[in-house]
Parts: sequence; structure tokens; C-alpha cells
Amino acid sequence: MKIAAFVICGLALPVGADPLFENRSNALPKHIYDGGWEHFVGGGIAVFDCNGDALPDVFAAGGENPATLIRNDGNFTFTAMDVPALKGVTGAYPIDMNADGQMDLFVLRVGQNRILKGMGDCVFTDATTTLGIPPDNDWSTAFTAWWENDAERPTLVVGNYVDRDDPDGPFEACDTNSILRPFEHGYTNETLQPGFCPLSMLAANDARGKPTLRLSNDRHYYVSGGHEQMWDIADQRFLGAADGWNNIALWGMGIASRDLNGDAVDDVMLTSMGDQLLQFAIPGGGYVAADYALGTYAQRPHIGDDGRPSTGWHAEFGDINNDGRADLFIAKGNVDQMPGMAMQDPNNLLMQRPDGTFYETAVQAGIASTDRSRGAALVDFDRDGRLDLIVSNRRAPLEVYRNVTLNTGHWITVELQQTDANRNAIGAVMTVTTNARSQVLQQTIGGGHAGGQMLPRHFGLADATQAQVSVIWPDGTKTSEMVSARSNVVIKKP
Repeated sequence: MKIAAFVICGLALPVGADPLFENRSNALPKHIYDGGWEHFVGGGIAVFDCNGDALPDVFAAGGENPATLIRNDGNFTFTAMDVPALKGVTGAYPIDMNADGQMDLFVLRVGQNRILKGMGDCVFTDATTTLGIPPDNDWSTAFTAWWENDAERPTLVVGNYVDRDDPDGPFEACDTNSILRPFEHGYTNETLQPGFCPLSMLAANDARGKPTLRLSNDRHYYVSGGHEQMWDIADQRFLGAADGWNNIALWGMGIASRDLNGDAVDDVMLTSMGDQLLQFAIPGGGYVAADYALGTYAQRPHIGDDGRPSTGWHAEFGDINNDGRADLFIAKGNVDQMPGMAMQDPNNLLMQRPDGTFYETAVQAGIASTDRSRGAALVDFDRDGRLDLIVSNRRAPLEVYRNVTLNTGHWITVELQQTDANRNAIGAVMTVTTNARSQVLQQTIGGGHAGGQMLPRHFGLADATQAQVSVIWPDGTKTSEMVSARSNVVIKKP
């Protein structure tokens, strides 16, 4: 089997630039994600450009503290901005709801979720009622979105955690999830059930090549009878064994998705308590767990003497040293005081070798924080072509690290634009090809843990000086163009 050959190939010594980061957290406005049991989970970060200066800005959940908007002023200087005061925020995702070129925010909360409409210059207004979002009082912890056919607005999917109104809860009291479908005067709420307490969801092409909603669910509260879920978007049904989908149960926290072995279908990392489960896609349908020797399970702390299992939250693939291979960051941290899990639980930075295996570098890189980390983002804050890191922590301040890795490879960023309602081409598939390899990346909203980014997509190119960028647009149109390395490319659908 192709996947097995990829996994069991011999170990090679690390090649390319070893990662190195500077801690620039003192430059951030002080902000802490905090709160009681309803904020044991969440703590997401949304990263996007809120004022058109091409510098990534940050919206961070606060839990019982107010959420905050942080403007990036360049050279790792940041300013806290005024934003509609919101408490109870678990996370947020950037999304251009009305194709006006200003990024909006879908804000997840314990209570009524909110849509903050971007007005430009990092100014936002609450447009929840204006856009006709149905009222709710749920505990929302997951989000994803897509555009259907010629719809003027996106379909929104919200994952709800434990039903706080269930008198027999919290165990076996998972709430139902919501599909918000647009119509002329607003949105209708369609229940998606059964719900098994999702902490992450992602709409993307699955191993079959079909748009599918993946839900990663926390078995801590569904206890029994639940499992991870895959829901076919076109057929509007859950997948089963006949589709190549075999149910698995884990303490699902986050989703990261990237084609790792060059077969043009996304492989999927699922964070959890204990093992972090990487599933390789079998083209045509189904998934198989990665071999342990791959180095991605990250099941226990990699420093210290605490032998108890780790707790993984946000996971994200990104090319840290621009060698053309996706690396993996995993935010770690105890839920709060769970005695069976590690308390000093350092974050992971797993670098990918040429043979496809991964090795741990967080300590050497300077990012092995042992706070209770939750959300995170790999993003180029200073636009020098190297991915930096921001991390949200429970009951501890935000952290930001500048990537100062030496001798990194070349890179490009790719921004997609359309003229229709789906301005950012959600659902498109990008392929970046050099003489050495091809990299495939889907344009999606969702995944992570309670947060994500909507920015030009970053690709490391190793020593290549140019690359061919091919795009399959959401309507099936195909385009291709050659671009120079070390450039920020905007590709517009013809």
C-alpha cells in the first residue's frame, strides 16, 4: 500500500534549517483567556487583516474576560483596539460574509453567537440581528462554513458542546449542532444530530474527493455510543462503513488538514488526550492511522518527568523553515486540574524530515511553553517570509514568537480572489509545483481549536526560484500560472 511505504521508510537525520524563535510576548497587550468550567475548552484565535495594510491582526477569545482585537503595527508592535464588548467568547473565525472585501468575524460564545461586521480600519459593528442569525443560548465550541451553488451568503455550521439546560448532565448531555442556511431575509436553523460534543469541525474535500463535514468530538461528555463523524454535504447524510468510514472514538479537540504524502488528498491530524491521531487518506475513500514510527503521536510531555498523557488542543500544519515540507505545531495543556493528565505539558513543534517522519524541536526552537495552551496560529506577522507563532493560554497571557530561523528556503504566499459572493474562493484547491515536489492545499474555513485564519496561504519552496500555481476554483474552472519565489501572489479568477 502506498501509505504504508511512506510511513515505514527508514529514518533520516534532520536536514534544512533548524527552527529558532524569539519570544516577543512582551509586545502584546495583556490578555488572558479565563473562566469556569464553561471555559475549560475554547480559547481560540482568529487571524486576519482588519485594515488593509497586509499585516495580520488578531482577535482573541477571553472567556469570562472580554475578547480583544489586537492590531499589528509592524515590526512586532501591537495595539489593543476597541471592539464591541463581548464576554463568554470561546473562539472566532474570519469570514467575508457579504463579499465587500472587509473580513467579518463569526464569534462563538457561551450564549448567543455573534457576527461582527468589518467596517474597515479595524472597526467592527454587531450585525447578528441585521444578518438574521437565529437566537440561541448554546455553548458553541466549533465552526465551519462553505458557499453552496450561487448562494449570496455562506452556509454556516456551529458545533455545540454540552447542553447546559439538561438536568441530567453534563455527562451524556451533548447538545445538537446547527446548520444555518441563508435565505432572502436571514438564516434558518437546521438541526444536525446526533451531536457528540464537537470541539472542532471542518468542511473540506475528504478522501473520496467529495465535500464533507468532519466533526471531532469529545468522548469525555458523550461517554458512550458516540464517535467521530463525517457528514456528506451534498447527500446530507452521515458516512458509514460502506463509504470507507470506520467509526473511531477519541477525546477530539482540534483538526488540522494537509496533504503530507503527495497523493493530492488531505491527511488529517486529530488532537486528543493521549495520542494525537494522524490519519492518512486512502484516495477514493477511507483513512488509516499513521504508524507510530512517524513521530506524530506526541502522547506524553517531551520534557520533564511527568509521565502522564498529554492533552492536545489546536494543531496546525505550516512550513517553518521553508523547505517545502509541512511541519506541525500542537498546543498542549491540562484541561484544568485533571489528575490523570500531565500538568506541565509543553507545546510541540514537529519538523518534517525528507523521508516524511517528524522530530520534536520545541525546546531548541524556544517555544516549549508549559502554560495551559489552547488556540494558536502559524502566521507571518512581519512579512519576512517566515511563519511566526501566536498562542492563547488558559489563565495565562497570550504568547507571540518571531521566527528567526537561519538559512530558510524560498517561499510564496497565494491569495485567491473571485468576483462573486464567495470572494475568497472557499472550496478552491491550490497546487504549487516546483522541480522538487508539488504541494496541495484546500482553501477552507474551520478546523483548528475554536479559531482559524483567513490570509494569503504560505508555501515553502526550498531552493526553487519559481513555482507553478494551479487552482481548481469552486465552480470547477482551472487556471495555472508561473510565479517567482519570495513574492506575495494575488490570483484572480478569470
